[in-house]
Amino acid sequence: MKLIVLDRDGVINFDSDQFIKSPEEWKPIPGSLEAIARLNEAGWRVVVASNQSGVGRGLFDMDTLNAINEKMTKALAQVGGRLDGIFFCPHPADSTCECRKPKPGMFIQIAERFNVDLAGMPVVGDSLRDLQAGVAVGCKPYLVLTGKGAKTQADPALPEGTEIHPDLAAIVAQLTA
Repeated sequence: MKLIVLDRDGVINFDSDQFIKSPEEWKPIPGSLEAIARLNEAGWRVVVASNQSGVGRGLFDMDTLNAINEKMTKALAQVGGRLDGIFFCPHPADSTCECRKPKPGMFIQIAERFNVDLAGMPVVGDSLRDLQAGVAVGCKPYLVLTGKGAKTQADPALPEGTEIHPDLAAIVAQLTA
């Protein structure tokens, strides 16, 4: 099975330091939705793994998070794309949960849900914690320079072997070539 794990904010849609708190604030990065559709066409299963601490902080509720994700999936459908799963951690940043990236809990859930070994599978993120969570279960890290990616690129803790690309579309062009 070809499976790819994507972070949401900063990879698929524009990120905000104030969080994406409503469907109106969710805006796709140009080319990201079409890139996911190209992955689907090439036989990839596409899964999102996203920290959503705004829920735990009380900035928005689960209904709002579901509405944001629904807007994303509808926008994807309009360009012929789909997601095979959306995994998220609703806990605040100071939580000791196992699902908040950089811990690998969401990735372990993905492996169990799809009955796959994640070794070598691509993980795409714009922050160090996105990549660290994937690397912890053997994923191949890809950093996008969208979102927080340009700042993350300079981090000395960037996992060894991380491939750096301008955006999701560039990664997809390589993976589907």
